[in-house]
Amino acid sequence: MHSLGVNSYRFSISWTRILPRGQFGHVNLDGVAFYNDLIDALLQKGIQPFVTISHYDIPQELETRYGGWLSPEIQKDFGYFAQVCFMMFGDRVKFWMTFNQPNLFLKFSYMDGWYPPGRCSHPFGNCAFGNSTTEPYIAGHNMILSHANAVSIYGKRYQEKQGGRIGISICARWYEPFRNTTVDILAVERALSFGGPWFLDPIFLGDYPIEMRKILGSNLPEFTSEQKKKLKATRLDFIGLNHYTTLYLKDCIFSPCEVDPVDGDARVFSSSVNDDGVLIGEATGAPFYYSVPDGMEQVVMYYKERYNNIPTYVTENGYAQASNNSMSAKDFTNDTPRVNYIRDYLTFLASAIRNGADVRGYFIWSLLDCFEWTSGHTLRLGLYHVDFNTLQRTPKFSAKWFRKFLKGSLVGTRLRDKSSRLQHYTT
Repeated sequence: MHSLGVNSYRFSISWTRILPRGQFGHVNLDGVAFYNDLIDALLQKGIQPFVTISHYDIPQELETRYGGWLSPEIQKDFGYFAQVCFMMFGDRVKFWMTFNQPNLFLKFSYMDGWYPPGRCSHPFGNCAFGNSTTEPYIAGHNMILSHANAVSIYGKRYQEKQGGRIGISICARWYEPFRNTTVDILAVERALSFGGPWFLDPIFLGDYPIEMRKILGSNLPEFTSEQKKKLKATRLDFIGLNHYTTLYLKDCIFSPCEVDPVDGDARVFSSSVNDDGVLIGEATGAPFYYSVPDGMEQVVMYYKERYNNIPTYVTENGYAQASNNSMSAKDFTNDTPRVNYIRDYLTFLASAIRNGADVRGYFIWSLLDCFEWTSGHTLRLGLYHVDFNTLQRTPKFSAKWFRKFLKGSLVGTRLRDKSSRLQHYTT
């Protein structure tokens, strides 16, 4: 990282590594030592830790005892975990995020059943347990209140002394209408509300988006007056946007549709091709991830306008290469499409900044090829190729390009001109 020239590294703390049994057991000091070593090594190289407290996993004990995120009991447990993190690492960590894209995690875990705990129901999936029409929103309600609890603890007990900032990161896809019709344009507005605003509207505005209330009715929990007061009292310092792609959206209220696994709860269907047969953008190695660079500017400006231009970090953006066991490092290192993707997305991010968006940083997902959740090793998003047998790391062309970009040596290019303000913040 130091040779690459980045000035910040984003990573997540594993809840189970710090508290294997939640509040029902001890603090794992070996886990604490692991993160202390990482944080200290980063700071020695002049790299700022940018830390996510919860990235999907929870101690199995909490799932077994009371159903994990489906129980309000987890609010207290998450607050305890966050406080342990603030106590152990907050003297050196100055940027905290409570959750990583919970709006996507909840759909994969409680609507589709793809991620643990694997709960869903028809028509979204065929799981042994679960209810896709209610459980994502019950779990989300508890997550929002858990977030508020952690922010409150930080603000009251640690922030002034430690001098840090706290926020949340959400999945922020962009959409274009499938047809130039009123119903599809409204479908885009509806799907956007079911995305990041599902979490951010309660945090900033005190309640869920009206579009969610209209569609979900009584399946969407209500905040009590006391909970609204707590949300209002918990100040957020920034938001993080995880943005990769743009898709076309078709209305499914007035038109027959298949069930969309990600956006179906908003009564829409996503597609890579519009009604005229036009592909949304260049395909990548991941299904339904396309290169649509202007979506970066669109999504940043959307959140700028909706939340009064709160300081924003692009906490994930990256390009996927398809991978299989027969491929070697040479098959991946000349990754020109990744360079084009990053260059073009940064160009439009710089445009958003010139148009007034308070964007303060940009993180590529990811530094290294890694285990991509249910995709395993079949997708590679790293700037550095990793041989998963030997763990040897080889810089791809994109790593060499990004190093030059960060050092300002891409003189005379269109990107250099477009990103002059962004360059100071890029990580």
